Amino acid sequence: MPEPNDEPPSGFNWWRRTLSYKTGLGLTQEEKVKYENDLKLKKSKDDCAKCYEYRDWMLRYSPTVKFLMDQISQAGGQISAKDIVCDECDDLKGGGFHPEIGILICQNRLIDKWHLEDIVSHELIHAYDNTKFKVDWFNLRHHACSEIRASSLSGECRIMQQFWRSSISRFNSGHQDCVRRRAVLSLQANPNCKDKEQAESIVDEVFESCFNDTRPFEMIYR
Repeated sequence: MPEPNDEPPSGFNWWRRTLSYKTGLGLTQEEKVKYENDLKLKKSKDDCAKCYEYRDWMLRYSPTVKFLMDQISQAGGQISAKDIVCDECDDLKGGGFHPEIGILICQNRLIDKWHLEDIVSHELIHAYDNTKFKVDWFNLRHHACSEIRASSLSGECRIMQQFWRSSISRFNSGHQDCVRRRAVLSLQANPNCKDKEQAESIVDEVFESCFNDTRPFEMIYR
């Protein structure tokens, strides 16, 4: 018969262990360490379940996600639910795209369902660009252009978000400032990028043409 602390992290025993942990009463150092490890595991499982629940909802109901999936298909690509996976991430990002693997959603970085919609939309724009324009992801100009488009069109730099983050005097430039900042941060992670200064220079070089390219949308909707 398993020891009480070997039971799954749920139910009455989990509540008892949580109470003991928070009060510091009746818990040995070994039990404290085990509780912390079990808590991490429980949070990971909860985050994973929530991430897939949100993903499935967006694939079914989000107009932006459904539209992008359809446009990728029309361009000759293929992205399905099995290509969009949830997992934990070590760095401070919401997701990622790999042309041979698919889309990653960082389940431990999610804020809510609508945050996931922005993340998936961003990565689907990368998938669209990869299919439509045959992006060379090691080419800094190609990479920067797709990052600019993804940040601008996904909704993560939407005007109302920038309104709350910025002063009224910066309201009109808030969207573009957000797009530039995110593109520079992403480009810095490219192994061919030497430093922040090079990333900023490349983003500035391609910004106007890539920002104004709203394909597959007619304009910036989100």
